[in-house]
Amino acid sequence: MSFTQIDAKTALLVIDLQYGIVALNTCHPATDIINNCGELINKFRLLSLPICFVNVDGAASGRTEQIKGKTTKPANWSQLISELNPRAGELLITKQTWGAFTNTDLHTLLQAREITQLVICGIATSMGVESTARQAFELGYNISLPIDAMTDINAAVHENSVGAIFPKLSETGTTADLLKLLTT
Repeated sequence: MSFTQIDAKTALLVIDLQYGIVALNTCHPATDIINNCGELINKFRLLSLPICFVNVDGAASGRTEQIKGKTTKPANWSQLISELNPRAGELLITKQTWGAFTNTDLHTLLQAREITQLVICGIATSMGVESTARQAFELGYNISLPIDAMTDINAAVHENSVGAIFPKLSETGTTADLLKLLTT
Protein backbone atom coordinates (compact mmCIF):
# COMPACT_ATOMS: atom_id res chain seq x y z
CA MET A 1 0.00 0.00 0.00
CA SER A 2 1.55 3.22 -1.13
CA PHE A 3 0.92 6.20 -3.33
CA THR A 4 3.60 6.96 -5.89
CA GLN A 5 2.52 10.30 -7.34
CA ILE A 6 -0.20 12.88 -7.77
CA ASP A 7 -0.95 14.07 -11.30
CA ALA A 8 -1.06 17.82 -11.91
CA LYS A 9 -4.71 17.41 -12.95
CA THR A 10 -6.13 15.56 -9.92
CA ALA A 11 -9.63 15.92 -8.47
CA LEU A 12 -11.06 14.82 -5.13
CA LEU A 13 -14.34 12.87 -5.13
CA VAL A 14 -16.12 12.79 -1.77
CA ILE A 15 -18.71 10.01 -1.86
CA ASP A 16 -22.03 10.06 0.04
CA LEU A 17 -21.06 12.05 3.14
CA GLN A 18 -24.69 12.92 3.67
CA TYR A 19 -26.86 12.82 6.77
CA GLY A 20 -28.59 9.53 5.95
CA ILE A 21 -25.34 7.68 5.24
CA VAL A 22 -23.11 9.01 8.03
CA ALA A 23 -25.84 8.04 10.52
CA LEU A 24 -25.40 4.35 9.65
CA ASN A 25 -23.66 1.97 12.04
CA THR A 26 -20.26 1.76 10.29
CA CYS A 27 -17.29 -0.43 11.16
CA HIS A 28 -15.06 2.63 11.70
CA PRO A 29 -16.31 5.76 13.46
CA ALA A 30 -17.90 8.08 10.91
CA THR A 31 -16.32 11.06 12.69
CA ASP A 32 -12.84 9.69 11.87
CA ILE A 33 -13.78 9.30 8.22
CA ILE A 34 -15.30 12.79 8.11
CA ASN A 35 -12.14 14.23 9.70
CA ASN A 36 -9.83 12.49 7.21
CA CYS A 37 -12.02 13.55 4.28
CA GLY A 38 -11.98 17.07 5.75
CA GLU A 39 -8.18 17.12 5.75
CA LEU A 40 -8.19 16.15 2.07
CA ILE A 41 -10.83 18.78 1.26
CA ASN A 42 -8.79 21.46 3.02
CA LYS A 43 -5.61 20.49 1.17
CA PHE A 44 -7.35 20.39 -2.22
CA ARG A 45 -8.83 23.83 -1.51
CA LEU A 46 -5.44 25.18 -0.48
CA LEU A 47 -3.95 23.91 -3.74
CA SER A 48 -6.95 25.06 -5.82
CA LEU A 49 -7.54 21.51 -7.04
CA PRO A 50 -11.06 20.46 -8.10
CA ILE A 51 -13.41 18.92 -5.56
CA CYS A 52 -16.59 17.04 -6.36
CA PHE A 53 -19.14 16.17 -3.69
CA VAL A 54 -21.35 13.20 -4.56
CA ASN A 55 -24.58 12.32 -2.84
CA VAL A 56 -27.11 9.58 -3.51
CA ASP A 57 -30.82 10.23 -3.76
CA GLY A 58 -32.29 7.03 -5.11
CA ALA A 59 -31.52 3.44 -6.00
CA ALA A 60 -31.16 1.34 -9.09
CA SER A 61 -34.45 -0.26 -10.05
CA GLY A 62 -33.30 -3.84 -10.62
CA ARG A 63 -34.40 -6.80 -8.50
CA THR A 64 -32.20 -7.85 -5.60
CA GLU A 65 -32.35 -10.53 -2.93
CA GLN A 66 -32.17 -7.95 -0.18
CA ILE A 67 -35.15 -5.77 0.55
CA LYS A 68 -34.57 -2.27 -0.70
CA GLY A 69 -35.14 0.69 1.60
CA LYS A 70 -38.91 0.86 1.68
CA THR A 71 -38.88 2.85 4.88
CA THR A 72 -39.51 6.56 4.90
CA LYS A 73 -36.25 8.48 4.95
CA PRO A 74 -35.83 11.73 6.86
CA ALA A 75 -36.10 14.92 4.79
CA ASN A 76 -32.35 15.58 5.10
CA TRP A 77 -31.30 11.99 4.23
CA SER A 78 -29.53 12.93 0.98
CA GLN A 79 -28.30 16.36 2.15
CA LEU A 80 -24.52 16.75 2.43
CA ILE A 81 -23.31 17.06 6.02
CA SER A 82 -22.57 20.61 7.13
CA GLU A 83 -18.90 19.84 7.83
CA LEU A 84 -18.24 19.65 4.08
CA ASN A 85 -19.26 23.27 3.52
CA PRO A 86 -19.22 23.14 -0.31
CA ARG A 87 -17.98 26.34 -1.92
CA ALA A 88 -18.80 28.09 -5.16
CA GLY A 89 -17.10 26.35 -8.07
CA GLU A 90 -16.99 22.95 -6.38
CA LEU A 91 -18.99 20.28 -8.16
CA LEU A 92 -22.03 18.49 -6.80
CA ILE A 93 -23.21 15.27 -8.42
CA THR A 94 -26.44 13.63 -7.29
CA LYS A 95 -26.56 9.98 -8.29
CA GLN A 96 -29.35 7.41 -8.29
CA THR A 97 -27.10 4.34 -8.14
CA TRP A 98 -23.94 3.26 -6.33
CA GLY A 99 -21.47 4.59 -8.91
CA ALA A 100 -21.03 8.32 -9.44
CA PHE A 101 -20.54 8.01 -13.20
CA THR A 102 -23.78 6.17 -14.03
CA ASN A 103 -26.33 8.52 -15.63
CA THR A 104 -24.54 11.66 -14.40
CA ASP A 105 -22.38 14.34 -16.04
CA LEU A 106 -19.36 13.52 -13.87
CA HIS A 107 -17.11 12.16 -16.63
CA THR A 108 -17.93 15.08 -18.93
CA LEU A 109 -17.24 17.61 -16.17
CA LEU A 110 -13.91 15.96 -15.31
CA GLN A 111 -12.88 15.74 -18.96
CA ALA A 112 -13.62 19.44 -19.42
CA ARG A 113 -11.12 20.08 -16.61
CA GLU A 114 -8.61 17.63 -18.18
CA ILE A 115 -8.56 15.54 -14.99
CA THR A 116 -6.30 12.47 -15.18
CA GLN A 117 -6.36 11.31 -11.55
CA LEU A 118 -9.04 10.91 -8.89
CA VAL A 119 -8.69 10.69 -5.13
CA ILE A 120 -11.84 8.97 -3.88
CA CYS A 121 -13.04 8.88 -0.27
CA GLY A 122 -16.32 8.48 1.62
CA ILE A 123 -18.94 5.96 2.71
CA ALA A 124 -19.54 3.11 1.91
CA THR A 125 -16.34 1.42 0.84
CA SER A 126 -17.93 -1.55 -0.94
CA MET A 127 -20.73 0.41 -2.56
CA GLY A 128 -20.34 4.07 -3.52
CA VAL A 129 -16.55 4.21 -3.24
CA GLU A 130 -15.80 0.88 -4.93
CA SER A 131 -18.40 1.32 -7.68
CA THR A 132 -17.11 4.79 -8.50
CA ALA A 133 -13.49 3.58 -8.43
CA ARG A 134 -14.33 0.68 -10.77
CA GLN A 135 -16.06 3.01 -13.20
CA ALA A 136 -13.22 5.54 -13.04
CA PHE A 137 -10.65 2.81 -13.68
CA GLU A 138 -12.60 1.63 -16.72
CA LEU A 139 -12.70 5.22 -18.00
CA GLY A 140 -8.90 5.46 -17.76
CA TYR A 141 -8.36 7.61 -14.66
CA ASN A 142 -5.46 7.07 -12.29
CA ILE A 143 -7.00 6.43 -8.88
CA SER A 144 -5.79 6.97 -5.32
CA LEU A 145 -7.80 5.54 -2.43
CA PRO A 146 -6.95 6.72 1.10
CA ILE A 147 -8.29 3.73 3.02
CA ASP A 148 -8.60 5.58 6.33
CA ALA A 149 -10.93 8.08 4.66
CA MET A 150 -13.61 5.46 3.97
CA THR A 151 -15.66 2.89 5.84
CA ASP A 152 -18.53 0.48 5.41
CA ILE A 153 -21.37 -1.01 7.41
CA ASN A 154 -19.69 -4.41 7.24
CA ALA A 155 -16.04 -4.90 8.22
CA ALA A 156 -15.59 -8.01 6.07
CA VAL A 157 -16.74 -6.33 2.86
CA HIS A 158 -14.67 -3.24 3.69
CA GLU A 159 -11.59 -5.45 4.06
CA ASN A 160 -12.42 -7.30 0.84
CA SER A 161 -12.59 -4.03 -1.09
CA VAL A 162 -9.38 -2.68 0.47
CA GLY A 163 -7.39 -5.91 0.26
CA ALA A 164 -8.65 -7.70 -2.84
CA ILE A 165 -10.27 -5.15 -5.15
CA PHE A 166 -8.55 -1.80 -4.69
CA PRO A 167 -5.00 -2.97 -5.49
CA LYS A 168 -6.30 -4.02 -8.94
CA LEU A 169 -7.81 -0.57 -9.60
CA SER A 170 -5.65 1.92 -7.80
CA GLU A 171 -2.92 2.88 -5.42
CA THR A 172 -3.87 2.84 -1.75
CA GLY A 173 -2.44 4.30 1.43
CA THR A 174 -3.38 6.61 4.27
CA THR A 175 -4.64 10.16 4.27
CA ALA A 176 -1.31 11.25 5.78
CA ASP A 177 0.62 9.51 2.95
CA LEU A 178 -1.49 11.29 0.36
CA LEU A 179 -1.20 14.68 2.04
CA LYS A 180 2.61 14.37 1.89
CA LEU A 181 2.41 14.04 -1.90
CA LEU A 182 0.04 17.00 -2.28
CA THR A 183 2.46 19.90 -2.26
CA THR A 184 1.94 23.62 -2.66
